[in-house]
Amino acid sequence: MAFIRKKRREQQLQLYSKERFSLLLLNLEEYYFEQHTANHIRHKGSQNERKIRGSLKICSKSVIFEPDAISQPIIKIPLRDCIKIGKHGENGANRHFAKVVSGGISLIFSQVYFIKEHNIVAPYKIERGTMEYVFELDVSGKVEGVVETLLQLHRASCLDKLGDQTAMITAILQSRLARTSFDKNRFQSVSEKLHMECKAEMVTPLVTNPGHVCITDTNLYFQPLNGYPKPMVQITLHDVRRIYKRRHGLMPLGLEVFCTEDDLCSDVYLKFYERQDRDDLYFYIATYLEHHVAERTAEGYTLQWQRGLLSNYQYLLHLNTLADRSCNDLSQYPVFPWVVGDYSSSELDLSNPGTFRDLSKPVGALNKERLERLLTRYQEMPEPKFMYGSHYSSPGYVLFYLVRIAPEYMLCLQNGRFDNADRMFNSIAETWKNCLDGATDFKELIPEFYGDDVSFLVNSLKLDLGKRQGGQMVDDVELPPWARSPEDFLQKSRDALESDYVSEHLHEWIDLVFGYKQKGRDAVGAHNVFHPLTYEGGVDLNSIEDPDEKVAMLTQILEFGQTPKQLFVTPHPRRITPKFKSLSQPSRYNASTADTPGEESFEDLTEESRTLAWSNITRLQLHEQHRIHKEAVTGIAVSRSGSSVFTTSQDSTLKMFSKESKMLQRSISFSNMALSSCLLLPGDATVVSSSWDNNVYFYSIAFGRRQDTLMGHDDAVSKICWHDNRLYSASWDSTVKVWSGVPAEMPGSRRHQFDLLAELEHDVSVDTISLSAASTLLVSGTKEGTVTIWDLTAATILHQIPCHSGTVCDTAFSPDSRHVLSAGADGCLNVVDVQTGMLISSMTSEEPQRCFLWDGNSVLSGSQSGELLVWDLLGGKIRERIQGHTGAVTCMWMNDQCSSVITGGEDRQLMFWKLQY
Repeated sequence: MAFIRKKRREQQLQLYSKERFSLLLLNLEEYYFEQHTANHIRHKGSQNERKIRGSLKICSKSVIFEPDAISQPIIKIPLRDCIKIGKHGENGANRHFAKVVSGGISLIFSQVYFIKEHNIVAPYKIERGTMEYVFELDVSGKVEGVVETLLQLHRASCLDKLGDQTAMITAILQSRLARTSFDKNRFQSVSEKLHMECKAEMVTPLVTNPGHVCITDTNLYFQPLNGYPKPMVQITLHDVRRIYKRRHGLMPLGLEVFCTEDDLCSDVYLKFYERQDRDDLYFYIATYLEHHVAERTAEGYTLQWQRGLLSNYQYLLHLNTLADRSCNDLSQYPVFPWVVGDYSSSELDLSNPGTFRDLSKPVGALNKERLERLLTRYQEMPEPKFMYGSHYSSPGYVLFYLVRIAPEYMLCLQNGRFDNADRMFNSIAETWKNCLDGATDFKELIPEFYGDDVSFLVNSLKLDLGKRQGGQMVDDVELPPWARSPEDFLQKSRDALESDYVSEHLHEWIDLVFGYKQKGRDAVGAHNVFHPLTYEGGVDLNSIEDPDEKVAMLTQILEFGQTPKQLFVTPHPRRITPKFKSLSQPSRYNASTADTPGEESFEDLTEESRTLAWSNITRLQLHEQHRIHKEAVTGIAVSRSGSSVFTTSQDSTLKMFSKESKMLQRSISFSNMALSSCLLLPGDATVVSSSWDNNVYFYSIAFGRRQDTLMGHDDAVSKICWHDNRLYSASWDSTVKVWSGVPAEMPGSRRHQFDLLAELEHDVSVDTISLSAASTLLVSGTKEGTVTIWDLTAATILHQIPCHSGTVCDTAFSPDSRHVLSAGADGCLNVVDVQTGMLISSMTSEEPQRCFLWDGNSVLSGSQSGELLVWDLLGGKIRERIQGHTGAVTCMWMNDQCSSVITGGEDRQLMFWKLQY
């Protein structure tokens, strides 16, 4: 999985350099500066004198010698343990050897580490006592410079205060970077144009590597200061698919670049010294990407996940990436949930809800008795209070799971030691039990638990991880009884993650980790409060003046773990699953479930043809066009047979057009003011039109006359809808009114009777409304850009969302009534989740979209310029532009089979479109 693939990439780089050395041999926050070919001279001056060939590496806190012979251990000498550093033979008894060993460097020290003897990864061996090692450089002329560097770094390591040490080492590093620059001879092409160059560090788990970043018109380069593990990292901009700004060490200095669509492993993670450098580089790459890669947002992924285009695993992967989680940063490693709660049964029953962990609670709240103890402590605690003393994700926890595949990382983190054998990752069931019962263990899982690589569960490297108290050696991870093998365990874990139960409840866990229950009052109510330092913005490192305090704070933050960046501030919507569709929820959102289709109905028989039609919507072709109005067309209604088309216009007329004879049959004028919309009542006997003169008009087709007038508003009526003998009228008087419309017994013989059932008040004029499939919900859009979802059963507001920066031109529910789409004068198409009111997708065009049709996934919209645009909401892109009207497209109609479309425009044209399969 993520970490395993990352490690294999690094191993490939190791093969390139043919070294056993890695940056993991350095201390945390240590830099590798330079290396020199050298001999380690053992027993100098004695009969047993011996030369060991290898390379001497100068690091900011240590000297490391890597022998060429893998049977010999790597030697690491901490500079703080050095007693004396100098040229060999310049003082004392060894003076007579000075001419012989002119390239010799002498180190006298009190402690040394021996690492990877016979190339075996094992805890470091330590030897203590006063010792002297002599290293003979191949180039003797470099000795003085190396000694001077070592003395300078030694002074830094011996400073009393950690903050002073860090400051001095940073100054040395910056001086080295300033004296070097990017080697432009490394460009892939002589025609490349340099855009910018700056200093930065390449980030990999637990270590960073300083160097120079350079970006041209075609490539991004990173050149390590030390040439390790290879002289140059190069990424072609054309291959880049995603880039993210990152906070590294709580500072907004990181940038991560991906050349893949769906992977947690990036191609390079850079940390800059100046935020402006990071932002400039991001802007340049982002500008480049705009031309060939669609931008991805959390909301866009949410819509794809809800609609089934992303698995639960893929969705969590994307949320982690968007929330600053990276497999390059162990303090912000991707976090995944425990989903199974049964690790003792012989069979895993994924149809039983009792098999699963309660995803609405953090790990710390799963055990009621433990939670009560923690809450008692919380209530007695002074501010700032927190419920849990450890986090659900930290470098220690990540490496706890991965020690078998990444032992060198554990040794790096724990100063050359593995953990106590009994505290190792020995058993799945044991680990889960400790997370339920342990006083300080609240960890979640990592993505590897839902992958397909079993390496982290198997001790394939035959590591000596110690012996447990019972006498057994730590070896492979013990699996639950229901898993026949590591492969079977991962397969069943994946099945559990994608199960119906988890699909229906995953949004609850997302609320805790990435959403609105992450912080504030909702976090307290959900028992989801961690130490303040774990949250973004929990501390401002720039405000801390004491360098010691600053370094200590940063160390604590990095080791303790960090809460993901908050992605959602409102409840996360549920996933749309067949099982969920048949459920009824006792909540204030009951109205939305009433719109959910139940068992297969007669209408489902046409669903396949509709799906086929929408998949081919880009093949829409103009069939014929007619100009029957003198001003812009505002409304279209078509008889059930499809033979008669009724249209309204700003020219104040209602017209009836015959599709068969292609002739205008009737023209009716109710007043001298514009008509704004029209609809046909069931039975096709009556046409209803709304007008700017504040009235709604009923016209009898059979009798050819106005049948009734509803004087219902104090300003222009902008839009009308009808369902089940109820009329819904929206007006510029800031209201939407609901009327009971009892039909006449005989068409044309009696007036309608209208009773006002409800008045839905808004702050400003209402420009558009739409009903859900079952007409239990209504959505309205105002001239100030607000979209409001109403529960018509109670005449109350479910959600009020400021969606647009200008007038809302059109709104509509998806066929399943789970989502609302709105189009605005600001050029945006926004999708809102009906259940939660969360804005889950937003796409922008360069001009307003005046009207649209959609099937929940794709949109056909009419633009201000007259084009018809086909949008792929799930893919986040415009698929097709179809030339249509010479002015704005103002209204649209589509038949039930979705194979025929009629559009009206400001150019007074009525256009008839057909799908060409």
